Amino acid sequence: MSVPVAPLNRLRQLWSEGRPAFGAIATIPSVQTVQIMARSLDWIIVDLEHGPIGLTEAHAMIAATTGTPCTPLVRIGANEPWLAKAPMDIGAFGINFPMITNRAEAEKAVRSVRYPPRGDRLWGPFHAPFRWGQSMPDYMAGADDEMICMITIEHVEAVNRIDEIMATPGIDVAVIGPGDLATSINKRGQMDDPELLELVARAEAGILKSGVPIGGVARTADQANALVDRGYRAIALGFDWSLFQRGIMAAFEGIKR
Repeated sequence: MSVPVAPLNRLRQLWSEGRPAFGAIATIPSVQTVQIMARSLDWIIVDLEHGPIGLTEAHAMIAATTGTPCTPLVRIGANEPWLAKAPMDIGAFGINFPMITNRAEAEKAVRSVRYPPRGDRLWGPFHAPFRWGQSMPDYMAGADDEMICMITIEHVEAVNRIDEIMATPGIDVAVIGPGDLATSINKRGQMDDPELLELVARAEAGILKSGVPIGGVARTADQANALVDRGYRAIALGFDWSLFQRGIMAAFEGIKR
């Protein structure tokens, strides 16, 4: 007999109510770090793209969110089904696919997170039901609807094709990545460049028009509030390392050195 849990995927509930969800990206392979962050955040993305995190550490970090309001997601290194498979099978509630630039890539991402006939995900969720608090049959019955397909818009080509990308059924949230977007136009690190801001605005308009929840990055409270006012529903407040840096800097405020 299965034990009912509600809500299962809290992010879907927040977005269905039109409420923003605040999170961060975990790059440090640390259970303790996740335990601290998960008490205050709505979601955490365990970063397998840029951070020194392997699947063993990712499994432990996902498990560390149990009993908290935090939904664990995983960012993979490339839009490949075989990279998405293991993170889902160890308990991730969603996959963040990087560098989506056209509809074919978006469709590939969507199919990666859902079982046939809706997708191409292979069977083998040996550990996921334990994190989801479900029996194996219940997990299999609901995984397609609960799993989050998060795509990242972070290249100029993606902006040029934003309408075709966002017309893809099954995308659950689309995040704008300004760092790689700036890099794609040879303006690396120039976050206030007018050309970059124009691309962000175009991507933003296309995602908002689609009705799919939009995500972005806020480095300050004012930026976060501005994103919420513009309709953003998934807001990253930083990386684990950047949040620690900001906390240390705040601790030194007013101290005479």
